[in-house]
Amino acid sequence: MKTLNEFPPRKHPKIELFNQNRCVTQKTFSKDLLNLDCASEVEKICGMLRQEVLRNLKKKGIVLGLSGGIDSSTVAALAARALGPNRVLALLMPEKDSSVETLELSRAVVEHLGIKSIHEDISPILEAVGCYRRRDEAIRLILPEYGPGWKSKLILPSVVDGQNLRIFSIVARSPDGKQITRSLNLEAYLGIIAATNFKQRTRKMLEYYHADRLNYAVAGTPNRLEYDQGFFVKLGDGAADVKPIAHLYKTQVYQIAQYLGVPAAIINRPPTTDTYSLPQTQEEFYFCLPYETMDLVLYAKSNGFNSSEIAEQLALQPEQVDRVFRDIDAKRRVAKYLHSPAALAEEIKN
Repeated sequence: MKTLNEFPPRKHPKIELFNQNRCVTQKTFSKDLLNLDCASEVEKICGMLRQEVLRNLKKKGIVLGLSGGIDSSTVAALAARALGPNRVLALLMPEKDSSVETLELSRAVVEHLGIKSIHEDISPILEAVGCYRRRDEAIRLILPEYGPGWKSKLILPSVVDGQNLRIFSIVARSPDGKQITRSLNLEAYLGIIAATNFKQRTRKMLEYYHADRLNYAVAGTPNRLEYDQGFFVKLGDGAADVKPIAHLYKTQVYQIAQYLGVPAAIINRPPTTDTYSLPQTQEEFYFCLPYETMDLVLYAKSNGFNSSEIAEQLALQPEQVDRVFRDIDAKRRVAKYLHSPAALAEEIKN
């Protein structure tokens, strides 16, 4: 079983990494399998950050995007502990679809940790590249009346509820409050996703701008559930020099956050994508279960437990767990592309 410091530095991460588990393996499945020794874990992560950022990368500090969510707030707290608050720069990068809470909570974290911050409103950049226009044009393929003043989000039916084909739908609200739900065809879905991905890529562009001018490293903020299941944008929020919590299940990120004293308002905030103009949970957009349950199913899948062993403890039927297992495999196939580096002709074998 590898410790965090034994993972090879600066190599492209493999999806197979997540078939290794850093918790103590037990023969019997239980809900306490993801409990951490937080003091030991924090020391390991901070040691990795000091080794990688200061010695291997020879950088002076860390830049990260701070969203007001649990993952970025925890990474900021780890970076501040590892390198000192004066070596951490948080970028606050809301845009016009962001929740009002995003900026407020991000500022609360900055003040709590005593780290440096810069506010970069990315709306003008997104307007310039046509993010909102292109998204709205894709929506109008399905909903012709969609226009100024409308708000929307994407939702995906839960795999737990049935075996029917899962198709994304758009939920749209008109300026007068009328709400409409329509299934998306492939062209509309891909158009909306492609346009929306400008947001994550713009933020990462700014993170690397500030990292370049300060000679800092960029820290990524995905947790294990997101990293394993491909819940990130390639060359957007998936890009980073170090990823301090990619080995931790989201449940464990909350444990670390509490140990580090992350503000309660962050810990109590429900996980959200904060990407679309209507409020949207990660569960309704991508994951088929609440993160507490999804973490345990992912752990079980990665460690050889079968559906009947875990179903009762998770208040699910074995056939429902099997459907989630299949969904995990499908998302891992997608994530393999997201993790893969560019192919080089000289590496191709005849």
